[in-house]
Amino acid sequence: MSTDTEPTAPPSHSASSPPAPPSGPRSGPDQGLGRRVTELWEAVAHGDEHAAAGVVLGALDTGVDAESVLLDVIAPVQGKVGEEWAANRLSVAQEHAATAINDRAVAALSLHPAARTEPWRGRITVACVEGEWHALPARILAEVLKLRGWRVDFLGAQVPTAHLITHLHRTACDAVALSSSLATRLPTAHAAITACQAVGVPVLVGGAAFGPDGRHARLLGADAWAPDARTAAERLARGPLPRPQPEHQPIDDLPHLADQEYTMVARARTALVRTVFGGLEAAFPAMRAYSELQREHTAEDLAHIVDFLTIALYTGDEDLFADFLTWTAGILAARGVPAHSLPPALRILSDELKDFPRAVRILRLGTDCLTSSALTTARTTA
Repeated sequence: MSTDTEPTAPPSHSASSPPAPPSGPRSGPDQGLGRRVTELWEAVAHGDEHAAAGVVLGALDTGVDAESVLLDVIAPVQGKVGEEWAANRLSVAQEHAATAINDRAVAALSLHPAARTEPWRGRITVACVEGEWHALPARILAEVLKLRGWRVDFLGAQVPTAHLITHLHRTACDAVALSSSLATRLPTAHAAITACQAVGVPVLVGGAAFGPDGRHARLLGADAWAPDARTAAERLARGPLPRPQPEHQPIDDLPHLADQEYTMVARARTALVRTVFGGLEAAFPAMRAYSELQREHTAEDLAHIVDFLTIALYTGDEDLFADFLTWTAGILAARGVPAHSLPPALRILSDELKDFPRAVRILRLGTDCLTSSALTTARTTA
């Protein structure tokens, strides 16, 4: 097991042969948006920052409203960036470059006269939870809220909870919109949600970390959840979020944490990765011939497995771990790396955690899911 991946973040493409562009908006007047999506994708895929800004500003100059450019042009292109990374048609570096270009396109849009709106509603703070570096979704939401008349404090990526609370004490904020793309940030997100509520500020959350149906938002006691920026803006426009109960505590949401499995497994992370790596090396002698880079990537893959196991223990959501394993197997396959080392890694990990019943059950269910998925794939390709 060794990949050139960044398993927790879907991310771009070579300048010589960009893949097919994403589709345009699915509903509403097109306003030529499908063509704009294609043009922006080609600019991003070729690493052409000036062309990307030209597409965005050109759309505004011809009368396309700024919100449509954000949500029906830039957002779909960024989604395509992640899809192409997952399919191994973009490297991590290309993904970062593409995301940076899209971010600068958003900045160019925000300075255009067509995107200027005087605030007339209230004040919203938009931030990424601590440890979350994927700031573009939050930035797009901040710009949409500005267009809809809110005064917005956009705090950016990786905002420590203590700094967020200090900001709330200094401002008359109506709500906080928290973004997180990575499920591994859910404990931090939970702490941020609870801290904001403790000072009387309701929290709306969004991002892939909270699940496609928002189940983790509900689990962690958020006051509202939205699957995308447009829905979030519409929810805030309907009226104020309910005022939270200031005495709310994280343990109130997750009573299973009393068994201490999450805490103990999280503390043992480094030792677990080292033990599983050694066990795999014994089971697969070919690993001894790995290059230093391959060994490094294998250790990173194992660390992600342990991280997602701890998050499944934290949330009590066993499907979260199984879904991650299935996704990881797909990523490995796209990179030509056999996924057959995953079940042995899970068995070694299970042996190490034999005294932790919830962890053992999650690992068993994950292994069953992988086996079932592999059988389905084998029948499909037979």
